[in-house]
Amino acid sequence: MNAHSAMTKPKKSPVYFRISEAARMLGISASSLRNWERMGLITAARSQGRYRMYSREAVERLKRIRYLRTVKRVNPAGIIAMLEDGRSPEDPPAGQKHRREAIARQLAKLRGELGYTLAEVAEGTGVSVSFLSSLERGYSNPSIATLQKLARLYQTNVLSFFSDEDNSRRLVRPHDRKILQPNSGVQIESLASGRKVMEPHLFRVAAGAGSGGSYHHEGEEFIYVLQGKLEIWLDEVEHYVLEPGDSLYFESNHAHRWQSLSDKETLLLWINTPATF
Repeated sequence: MNAHSAMTKPKKSPVYFRISEAARMLGISASSLRNWERMGLITAARSQGRYRMYSREAVERLKRIRYLRTVKRVNPAGIIAMLEDGRSPEDPPAGQKHRREAIARQLAKLRGELGYTLAEVAEGTGVSVSFLSSLERGYSNPSIATLQKLARLYQTNVLSFFSDEDNSRRLVRPHDRKILQPNSGVQIESLASGRKVMEPHLFRVAAGAGSGGSYHHEGEEFIYVLQGKLEIWLDEVEHYVLEPGDSLYFESNHAHRWQSLSDKETLLLWINTPATF
């Protein structure tokens, strides 16, 4: 092969499998794959027609999940912790290690100040002791749902897990926004600084990313969709699909979980009161 033909040889496109194909390869049902995605164990890519698509790397991750789930009987939180060191390309990049360690220090500090044992926190939040320990050692990334459960028990807000500073100012320009990245594919930008009664955020949610489970707390919430499409469930009973221009207002004591249904980034104006983030 000459140099010219080597330079012009087309690159191979990555191979993706539909959910039915991936399920057949793994010997499980398609509904199990959907459940694992809702649990935050895997994030499927999406085709233009909104079909779930799985890369070869994702299938390998699913094989490990199947083994841990069906053979070892590990719970979802434990599986996430055990998969951290061997994450696939769809998972959070290694660059998040520093943020994870910062959160770990704050979680351990807050728990110590309140005098809680890991077992007491596990009982109060429904998060396993093993996963809580993994969080405090900086080995795992907590989902938004997990952070909200911990914030509720510790009687604080999610922001306190990232920083204990209170740099209040009236005007917040884009470059001044405090940015939270609690889990893969979700970025939360604070649109007001300091500890306020009303808490406005700009949510940037990647395709297929979401809350990582349900959570609830005191207060009320308002969502306005700027771009993309968002699915949200309230108490696993009410189901809404929001598109650009749609808004939703609900009481925060309804257990809520959400996920982007867009094949591009979903942008949301999200306001909580009182502050929970």
